[in-house]
Amino acid sequence: MLLVWDAPNMDMSLGSLLGARPTSAYRPRFDAVGRWLLDLAGPEAEAEACVFTNVAPGSIDIVRPWVEALRNVGFAVFAKPKTSEDSDVDDDMLAHIGMRSAEGRLRHVVVASGDGRAFREPLEKLIEVGTDVTVIGFREYAGFALASETLSFLDLEDIDGVFREPLPRVSLETLPDEGAWLPPFRSLRSLLDRR
Repeated sequence: MLLVWDAPNMDMSLGSLLGARPTSAYRPRFDAVGRWLLDLAGPEAEAEACVFTNVAPGSIDIVRPWVEALRNVGFAVFAKPKTSEDSDVDDDMLAHIGMRSAEGRLRHVVVASGDGRAFREPLEKLIEVGTDVTVIGFREYAGFALASETLSFLDLEDIDGVFREPLPRVSLETLPDEGAWLPPFRSLRSLLDRR
């Protein structure tokens, strides 16, 4: 059982969902994710959990406590310097999945990402060779998994204890009868920065 977590994509999706930078109440609890993974794997299976992240210049002091907390919970962390817009971790995640698959023991892979462009085809190929695949993420940003006839999808909020508070999810699909405000994703002032 292998879990790979696409931290840049999951952070971006969560921030978009909230319309702001997440506070601690809306950050996922990785101990709950780890317990869920162990329960899914069962008592006899080996489970490995990995978080893949980029480290932007000047952010080491901010990222270090988070990385150490992940490692303390039992997650391995693959950290890569963010040297350009293209220095993503998707290929590193796929390489790790490929390595575990080539070992011949991978029975189930869980991918935490909403990036269908990078993951849909490789994950569907894994299913063709007999590996179970589950995508976890946010239903608003994981259309590739929801639309797939072969991939299983689980909304991250449906995993018990992952969030301390319910996420304030209001979308066009979930509007209450009385209506709701949908906050902007960024400040109107950001228009001035785009000249």
